[in-house]
Amino acid sequence: MSAVATAKTAVRHRIRVTGVVQGVGFRPFVHRLATELALAGHVGNDSGGVFVEVEGLPPDVACFERRLADEAPPMARIAEMETTEVGTTGERQFRIAESDRGGGARTFVSPDVAVCDDCLAELFDLTDRRYRYPFINCTNCGPRFTITLRLPYDRPNTTMRGFTMCRACADEYADPANRRFHAQPAACPACGPQISFSTVIDGTGRPLVEGTDAAVAATQAALAAGQVVAIKGLGGYHLACDATSAAAVATLRARKARPDKPLAVMVRDLTMAQVVAAIGPAEAAVLTSPARPIVLLPKRAGNLLTELVARGSPYVGLLLPYTPLHHLLFRPVPGSTATVPQALVMTSGNLADEPICYDDDDARDRLSHLVDAWLAHNRPINVPCDDSVVRVEAGEELPVRRSRGYAPLPVRLPFDAVPLVAAGGELKNTFCLASGRDAWMSQHIGDMGSVPTLAAFKSSVRQFAEMYRVGPEVVAADAHPGYQTRRWAEDETDRPVELVQHHHAHIAAVMAEHGVPLGERVIGFAFDGTGYGTDGAIWGGEVLVAAYDEFERAAHLRYVPLPGGDTTIRKPYRAALTHLWAAGIDWSDDLAPVRAASPPELAVLRRQLERGVQCVPTSSMGRLFDAVSSLLGARHTVSYEAQAAIELETVAGPHMTAALPRYRFQVAGDKVDPGPLLGAMVDDIHRGSAPGAVAAGFHTAVATLIAEMAERLGESTGIDRVALSGGVFQNVLVVRLARAQLERLHMRVLTHRLVPPNDGGLALGQAVVAAARRQSPPSQVPRP
Repeated sequence: MSAVATAKTAVRHRIRVTGVVQGVGFRPFVHRLATELALAGHVGNDSGGVFVEVEGLPPDVACFERRLADEAPPMARIAEMETTEVGTTGERQFRIAESDRGGGARTFVSPDVAVCDDCLAELFDLTDRRYRYPFINCTNCGPRFTITLRLPYDRPNTTMRGFTMCRACADEYADPANRRFHAQPAACPACGPQISFSTVIDGTGRPLVEGTDAAVAATQAALAAGQVVAIKGLGGYHLACDATSAAAVATLRARKARPDKPLAVMVRDLTMAQVVAAIGPAEAAVLTSPARPIVLLPKRAGNLLTELVARGSPYVGLLLPYTPLHHLLFRPVPGSTATVPQALVMTSGNLADEPICYDDDDARDRLSHLVDAWLAHNRPINVPCDDSVVRVEAGEELPVRRSRGYAPLPVRLPFDAVPLVAAGGELKNTFCLASGRDAWMSQHIGDMGSVPTLAAFKSSVRQFAEMYRVGPEVVAADAHPGYQTRRWAEDETDRPVELVQHHHAHIAAVMAEHGVPLGERVIGFAFDGTGYGTDGAIWGGEVLVAAYDEFERAAHLRYVPLPGGDTTIRKPYRAALTHLWAAGIDWSDDLAPVRAASPPELAVLRRQLERGVQCVPTSSMGRLFDAVSSLLGARHTVSYEAQAAIELETVAGPHMTAALPRYRFQVAGDKVDPGPLLGAMVDDIHRGSAPGAVAAGFHTAVATLIAEMAERLGESTGIDRVALSGGVFQNVLVVRLARAQLERLHMRVLTHRLVPPNDGGLALGQAVVAAARRQSPPSQVPRP
């Protein structure tokens, strides 16, 4: 403590810090900061977070508290910081206190994050003892969530428990001034995990190639030869191949049965990324962030990638290396002549609709027929975790898939929740565990249509409940009677089940993100493909006036029949024909969806529609996007979800600055009729209008509908908050156009920034709806 700080002038503050503050270098940071400011006291961990006491001159203590919040380590996430003044003790030094394991509060787990610049410098420093070591990490970077077995986050409670530290690593681990102080995954070549390479013939492995340089060189050679290599990462296996080779990418697509869906590409650094795609400052910041997500970016003309990576799309999903092993793959191996890759496809190591492979034996069973070689390591993965995917809209992240780098960071709730678990949706499943003001969203689980995905869901729910010591009192689930998640909630849990209408959950999720207080309402637009309605119809074009505990369906797209259910979803030309029939528009031979169907199919479909055979009514905006996509000849059949709508956005994009047709929906009471809009579009098609201009006009019409409905409802209710959620709002054209029109009306626009607008964010909405109902008196509004 400063010599001028006497007992009369000094103050002592006790500070409680909660959030993601353990295992992230927080105590060494506090020690360095207090020492720099000549403060006395101590810092330590307990079961609730970090406790600090500092003593010194008031300006120095105030500076410490300000910098404590502003300069926290990159992996830290401070939820709350409470300060109380206590009596001075006259201490002269600052120390790190022994951790207190008592108490009933819970700690948070940090997500896995990319290797930091300090570790990267050591990785390529010839004089460093961790030179070219693929598992270099420190308290500021590396694996966390995926290696955690249980809390508290100590090495024996991680998958690193099988690796005993050497003397040099143990000394660093015990030194408060060292960057690896209490870095639980810390290791080096002498004591840590190792990598190995093997080829695969008929599902069996040849002798391993061991040693970092030999394994990396062998992998580079295999990739250069056009082979597909399974590479074990932080949260599971990737399937990798040369992204500049059409033959290699075609092989991967054929083996994985993934004919169309774009593939993610990893490049060496930001400079190479800028060669491949157009990247602004906001996109660069997301690409290089510690989370290192896949970012969807506009391709540059003549980029080095084969067109097969994202055929027909103006976008490419790029990510940068985030593990030391990735960085090694993009650098020459000393003494090796192996070709260094420029760009690698890095797609999830799984079969269609199944979760990512992360267990070594399971990966061998499920992936052997897909790959030619393996680059593996012997550090076990406890929690599978796919790469995250984001877009950038208005300079901010728009999550598409929230997983590695973000999960399991909690969303801070605007009100207290009873302990509960929300099961999420059927597609893009995530679940949510909530208690108090914290809602922990799981990593991406996947589509619930397979036995392995359901097993992964159940396992992850158990892990979260144990990790955060939350015993759910309530289970929330989608109201759809056929969802696996609802069956799990009702058949495999012994807790009360709150059924939440799908689109109410979408709107509640974006409300929770933005901290809308309990009891307040928003005007919500929930636009997606499918959601079970309270009347048994398939909803998806919904305008709601919503609070957390209840909602009113203020308007919706006019019902049209959905003949054949999933068949029409897979064949957008059937959605187009259905919408044309409902609007009374002739199926003339010059229309693209009519040409896409055979004469017998047209006859059968017409009879179905006229007689109402196997036709479920739907108000889906997603199906309308599908219909327009087919009407304009963009996409008639799909091989992955939302493909037709994505390609429609692609067609519209280049035409958004041109003079556009002024299409309009017809609104009568609570019904929104797309018939007149479709009629005008068909007239323009007959006149030979460019498909891109028609597509752009359609996007503008959707945004105008949102603005006009919001203005009307705002006048009648006095509400000025507008929430946009559902899979349609992954479309950045719609979001940008709607935002611009709404802001001209002085409406406050709430869009997703923390969880996806698609069904990957549904569980957060279910959680807050269930929590609000537990605090509210019974409502007169019907529930599902």
